Parts: sequence; C-alpha cells; structure tokens
Amino acid sequence: MRIATWNVNSIRARVDRVVDYLQRENVDVLCMQEIKCRENQFPIEAFEAAGYEVALHGLNQWNGVAIASRLPIDDVAIGFESMPGFGPLDDAGNPPLEARAIGATIEGLRLWSLYVPNGRELDNPHYPYKLEWLGGLARDMSAWMAANPDEPLALLGDWNVAPYDRDVWDVDQFVGSTHVSQPERDAFFAFESAGLTDVVRERVPEGYTYWDYKQLRFPRNEGMRIDFILANSPFADLVSSAHIARDERKGDGPSDHVPVVVDLDYGDEEDDRPMIF
Repeated sequence: MRIATWNVNSIRARVDRVVDYLQRENVDVLCMQEIKCRENQFPIEAFEAAGYEVALHGLNQWNGVAIASRLPIDDVAIGFESMPGFGPLDDAGNPPLEARAIGATIEGLRLWSLYVPNGRELDNPHYPYKLEWLGGLARDMSAWMAANPDEPLALLGDWNVAPYDRDVWDVDQFVGSTHVSQPERDAFFAFESAGLTDVVRERVPEGYTYWDYKQLRFPRNEGMRIDFILANSPFADLVSSAHIARDERKGDGPSDHVPVVVDLDYGDEEDDRPMIF
C-alpha cells in the first residue's frame, strides 16, 4: 500500500497535477492540505473518474484538508476533541474552528490529514494558537493510542515546524522567526515522547519538502522540511520504504510543497482492484 501526504496549495488550481500524480505513482491514499475550497467546490468528479473516493473538510478559500483513497474510507472525524479555534468570538464566546484536521480509517489504518497553523510571527496571536493546537493534538493522540495500542496510526501533513537546523537552508535566516523556535520544536518532539516516530527521516535523512515561490528558492534549493508522517509502532512496523517526491515541485503550476510518501507491506499481495481507463 502506498500512502502520501501533500499540501496541494489549492486543489482547484492543481487538480490535474494531483490526479495525474496519483495514477502515475500508483498512490492508494493521499492526505491533502490547503485544498482552499468548500465541499461543494471540490473537483470530486476528477477523483472519482480516477477510482478514488474523497473525504474532505473545507470551509472557505483558506486552509482545508482531505483524504483521497482507492480503498473504502470509514469512521471519518472532522477535527479532534481538543482542537482550539482562532478568530473573532461567536455569540457564545468561542473562536471558530478552522478546517485543519480530518481523520479516517482505511483498511484498519487510522490516518489523519493535518494542516498545522503557521504561527505567522512570534508576537502574533497565531503563534500561541499554533502551540495550543499542537498540544491538544498530542494529548488526544496519546489518549487514542492508550485506548487502541495495537491499531496502526499515522499523522500526516504540513506541520509548519522545522524540527532541526538542517531542515532549513540557512538557519541564520530564521533567527527570531516561527517554524524554528524552541517552543515549536518542543511541541513537535512531544509527539515522539507520546510514542510516535518520523517514519520517513530514518529512510530519507536529508531533503526539503517546501520551497517558497519567491526569490528562486527552488532552483537554489533554499527549502524547508516541514511535511512529515509521524506514526506509532504498529504503523511504523509496516513501512518498507519512503521518499520525498522532489520532482513534483518542477513544471508548470506546481504547489510550493511536494508529496512525502511511504510504502507499506500491508494487505493482500494480489491487486484485484479494477483498472481505471
């Protein structure tokens, strides 16, 4: 089974690229972030024609997450229990919940597509929101793993954190910025303390997953590694290989992120799915 995560930076602008990638690379499940559309705007027909069903959560032209799968999608969850909101308070005094998390079970695997808040600047209200969001996710996933110790779990997505200095092209350029601050890194490593591991880094120690469109960042390879797949032991034990699909940053109209991919030794060896033409 091949599972990937990809911040597509607007699915309506890149649907042809995404569907082509799914078919060309024989991807079974794709977790998407920044779909940037409401449910009724998502180009579902293109995915269905390629043999995929889609579960998604999108509220407006910002954020948005989705899971596309050639296998049945079950037990869809929108958001997680401790997920905080952000923005102007409603009549009940609560900030709105953004479209940043969707979970589903596929062939016994519990998968989450996550778009972690950016944080913006260290003195911006979005920064403590980001830390609270990560803290709530870690608590909820720890509780889930305690209740389901034998079930494979993976958290996939755009984490908006560069955990190590080598995960940015020049750490000196990020002094005083988000993504590399110690509280953000501590929040990221809290998932390791909870029993999750980065199942890609041990197989792909170096490499970026994001390059800004500005200042020729991609041709200069001035990128960041901020897209990750963190998994518990039952999931990690299934992983046979992993890669970062750097070439997907090339060509016309790419996303500024590229897919991060794992292959699992999981399920029947024979593929009895119908061919899609």
